[in-house]
Amino acid sequence: MSSVQLSGAGLAAVAFTNKGLASPPTALRVCTSRRSVRSLVVRAATVVAPKYTSLKPLGDRVLVKLSAAEEKTSGGILLPSTAQTKPQGGQVVAVGPGRTIGDKKIEVGVETGAEVVYSKYAGTEVEFNDSKHLILKEDDIIGVLETDDVKDMKPLNDRVLIKVAEAEDKTPGGLILTETTKEKPSIGTVVAVGPGPLDEEGKRQPLSVPAGSTVLYSKYAGSEFKGADGTGYIVLRASDVMAVLS
Repeated sequence: MSSVQLSGAGLAAVAFTNKGLASPPTALRVCTSRRSVRSLVVRAATVVAPKYTSLKPLGDRVLVKLSAAEEKTSGGILLPSTAQTKPQGGQVVAVGPGRTIGDKKIEVGVETGAEVVYSKYAGTEVEFNDSKHLILKEDDIIGVLETDDVKDMKPLNDRVLIKVAEAEDKTPGGLILTETTKEKPSIGTVVAVGPGPLDEEGKRQPLSVPAGSTVLYSKYAGSEFKGADGTGYIVLRASDVMAVLS
C-alpha cells in the first residue's frame, strides 16, 4: 500500500512542475517503507520523438504531466537518482473522448488542468516535450486535488476518502505503547465519497457509505495521505469498507 504526504506549505515535499501550465496549488511526497522499496518495480519511460507535437489519449485514458521527483530529504540531504521517491500525482494535460457502455457515451470525468493523484503502479510512463508524463485509465485516478489540503480531495468513481482514527496509546491493560508498537488503525470517519461506479447501462450507482459514517476498512487497502496539519487520511474503494460502526 502506498503512502503519500500532501503539504499545503510544500515543506519537505515536491512541488508540481508548472512548465507551460498554470501553477498547481498543492505539493506532495510519496513515502515508501523498506519492504516496499525491495519490491519496487523500475519502469523505463517510452520516449516520444520531438517530431511528434501532439499526443491525444484514446478511450477513457488520461494524459498526466508528472510532478518532479524529490531531490532532497526533509533534512536537506541530496538524494541520488536511485533513491529519489517517485511522484504519484500531476496535472491533467489531455483526456480521451470517453467510452461507450451499452448505447450510452460516457465522457471522461476529469478535466484538463485538474491536479490528480493516481494509483501507484498505474499507466505507462512517456517522455513527451521534454517532460515526464503518464497515460492511464480514468479509473486509476484516485481523486482530484481541489485545495491545498487533502481533506478537501474529491474521490472519483467508487472511492471514499476517510479520516483515519488515531492509534491507541495504551493497551487495554494500561501499558503505554511506543510509536513502533502501536497497531495500525483500520477505523476512520468518511469525509467524502465518489459518485459511484457505472453499471452495465452506463448509469452511476450511488455508494452505500455516506459521508460522516464511522467505518471499519480493510487494513492493507487503499493509499495513505497526510494532510497539511499532519492528520492521516486514506482513499480506498467502497468495496474495501467492511462495516459501519455506531
